[in-house]
Amino acid sequence: MGPTASGKSRCALALAERLPVEIVSVDSAQVYQGMDIGTAKPGAAERNQVPHHLIDLVEPTAAYSAARFAQDATRAIEAIRTRGHIPLLVGGTLLYFKALREGLAEMPAADPDIRLALEREAQTRGWPALHEELARIDPLTAARLDRNDAQRVQRALEVFRVSGVPMSTLFAQSRAARPLALDQSIPWLSIALVPSDRAVLHERIERRFHLMLAAGLVEELVALRERYPLSADLPSMRCVGYRQAWHYLDGDIDRQDLLERGVYATRQLAKRQLTWLRGMPAINILDCLDDALESSLLDGVLHALDHPQLRWQRG
Repeated sequence: MGPTASGKSRCALALAERLPVEIVSVDSAQVYQGMDIGTAKPGAAERNQVPHHLIDLVEPTAAYSAARFAQDATRAIEAIRTRGHIPLLVGGTLLYFKALREGLAEMPAADPDIRLALEREAQTRGWPALHEELARIDPLTAARLDRNDAQRVQRALEVFRVSGVPMSTLFAQSRAARPLALDQSIPWLSIALVPSDRAVLHERIERRFHLMLAAGLVEELVALRERYPLSADLPSMRCVGYRQAWHYLDGDIDRQDLLERGVYATRQLAKRQLTWLRGMPAINILDCLDDALESSLLDGVLHALDHPQLRWQRG
């Protein structure tokens, strides 16, 4: 686990050189077909080096949920273990990790009319104002959401308007009864790549967004818009990078704004990911800026696999 640009994919490939692993992507954007550049999706060479799962599952017009991820990941993990290999889960969508390990609470189904109403309110009032509204009715949920996290603020308000009950209350009520996605007897080793210097991670993020633009992020979105009936409010088009590129193509911002907004949004994403990681139990933290990161990671994993509770699919 780790924030964007922390080197998760590179470390996963390094482990694959020494261990019989298959990679399970834990990334809410890499599930979308055709969205390759902006999601830093592994290319053909990486996929030929080691099997990857849960990539390119749905078209960008579709929705993909944490609940579906938990089901898909469970099947992938079971199949990998049947082959005598080690499932290596890699990604930065921490909600997906949580869904897989802890299960999900029952929530009201989506209501298109309420979502549309919230979208219109956001256009006039702004998402920070809607976040303030959420803080009044559900301070616990509001406290863990960034005020510009449109998708999650919208969902929390939608849940309240549909049910009349705050999302945090529904979570608490269903926690004891929620179904667990994965066999809890399976031993886990949880590793987080966390930067010792946030400023260095920010520099990495800026460099990577420059590279994405140079590699054709905007042109990729042009092709997607020509191929699919997309709209700006689809979950796929809310992904960092694509959302800013959409505004650029619509003429709302210029190229410099695209760069600055894309970098800022990616840094905000990394901030949210680090906040999630701080609240996750029983994780082993490694400095993603350490020059010896890959060797430290390998040493730690090999040591853990020698533990009686983790020596299950060494190969």
